[in-house]
Amino acid sequence: MTYDHILFDVADSIATITLNRPDRLNAAPPVMFDEIADALDNLGGARAVLITGAGRAFCAGADLAGRDASQSVSGGAGAYRALTRTFNPTLLKIAALDVPVVTAVNGAAAGIGCSLALAGDFAIAGRSAYFLQAFVNIGLVPDGGASWMLTRLVGKARAMQMVMLGERIHADQAEQWGLIYKAVDDDALAGEARALAARLAAGPTVALGLMRRGLVAAMESDYASALAAEAADQRSAGNSADAVEGALSFLQKRKPAFKGA
Repeated sequence: MTYDHILFDVADSIATITLNRPDRLNAAPPVMFDEIADALDNLGGARAVLITGAGRAFCAGADLAGRDASQSVSGGAGAYRALTRTFNPTLLKIAALDVPVVTAVNGAAAGIGCSLALAGDFAIAGRSAYFLQAFVNIGLVPDGGASWMLTRLVGKARAMQMVMLGERIHADQAEQWGLIYKAVDDDALAGEARALAARLAAGPTVALGLMRRGLVAAMESDYASALAAEAADQRSAGNSADAVEGALSFLQKRKPAFKGA
């Protein structure tokens, strides 16, 4: 696939996806998420994914107008098609990845852009960034999994504040709420996000993949089911080469050199 709406690069075991419509604040027509999905299918040897936005924003939401009329998501039927055929499958693909995901949030993360930013395992935001659920202002409802994510990340009361009042939640407040991992100075964002992605890429990839899916599954399971799932995941992780390396490095009192297998 040719990418017209994103930039994609794999280097040093990190796959970087950059939303690349800066003139539109990276507002996302469905085809942008098609391109993200295609990139996720072609990670090669990447052991971590980093998602960010070009220019002044992370993503200002879905492109309601759409330069291409066939990609327009305006209207109830069009929005439904775009969500069920493109946006939602791409977000589910992110959730199912075997490698960790970092999102570096610069500027606005609104609507579907907010959902994409929070879909990562670690969301790092520059201090000028903000998270916005503006659907109430146009008579729509949260989408992209926002109703599921927000209530779990910040609780019902704060989720209601975001979706019913449509208030911007700036980076420092988002960090205080536990909505994101960390707020940093704008000029430090790219470096900190890259460093975190590099740290994750150097980690025990099999175990990290099991962790990211196991924690989400545990939110929906009872205690006994979580215990059983952990035991099964421990068996899988324990059979990995990285687990052997971890044990050897512990015994030899050295830093482990994980290979991602």
